[in-house]
Amino acid sequence: MKLTIHNISKRYAKGKKNALDHINVELTPGVYGFLGPNGAGKSTLMNIITDNLSPDSGWIEFDGEDTQKLGKEFRNILGYMPQQQGLYDDFTALRFLWYMATLKGLKKNYAKERISFLVKLVNLEDSMHKKLGSFSGGMKQRILIAQSLLNDPKVLLLDEPTAGLDPKERIRIRNFISEISMNKIVILATHVVTDIEYIAKEILLIKSGKLLMSGDQITLLEQMQRKVWEVTVPESQISAIQNKYKVSNMIGGNGRVTMRIVGDAVSPQWSPVSVKPNLEDLYLYWMDE
Repeated sequence: MKLTIHNISKRYAKGKKNALDHINVELTPGVYGFLGPNGAGKSTLMNIITDNLSPDSGWIEFDGEDTQKLGKEFRNILGYMPQQQGLYDDFTALRFLWYMATLKGLKKNYAKERISFLVKLVNLEDSMHKKLGSFSGGMKQRILIAQSLLNDPKVLLLDEPTAGLDPKERIRIRNFISEISMNKIVILATHVVTDIEYIAKEILLIKSGKLLMSGDQITLLEQMQRKVWEVTVPESQISAIQNKYKVSNMIGGNGRVTMRIVGDAVSPQWSPVSVKPNLEDLYLYWMDE
């Protein structure tokens, strides 16, 4: 199973802004983390994959066939969780899932079976008769994930699935995504490093519509060798260092502070020590202006 994105470009504002600029990606089963700031083009790409938007150029293939030609056949194997929680607050969770199953054209017996299975999977069995307006942010995210899985999709798109959640809910959903990713192509768009740090088989950095780089975490972090440093200085030097370098972390005490700096080089005057990079360092190196 393979989803191939060929040279996809999209422009807004009469061609003045490149929402996507010649994106080329090949995806097979597993979790792919599309990592980038808000406005990078992640949601635009998802909307093109789901055929909610048309690209200005390029095309998408599933197992070697153009998805535009496949049409409904391709849409039937898609699952999509949008970024915005556009839910009907007066619907109960059960009514919402039945409504979505109807829109997807699922047969009654199959829909009943899937709904029963999914409410257990997302741990919402005790809340199915409650109105969505009373749900917490994490519960809403879980019901949106459930609806995206109603048709047991082969290709699953999740747009900022942990947005606005507390740490406990974020971990729960991240683990859940990892659990369901077997035998599916899962595209997870986020600007939160920890969402994909441990579950993505490949990470794709996207900025201003361009794919900067992609690869597994080990390969990407190899490119960050000798680009992350620690310096320990008097507290009086904090501003001088912050004004000159990207600082990802600092911890202080007794009048001194240890600062973690991301950059190609640090002045010898600070006695920098090269340290092991992490994914957050990579993100700061490429995304911070």
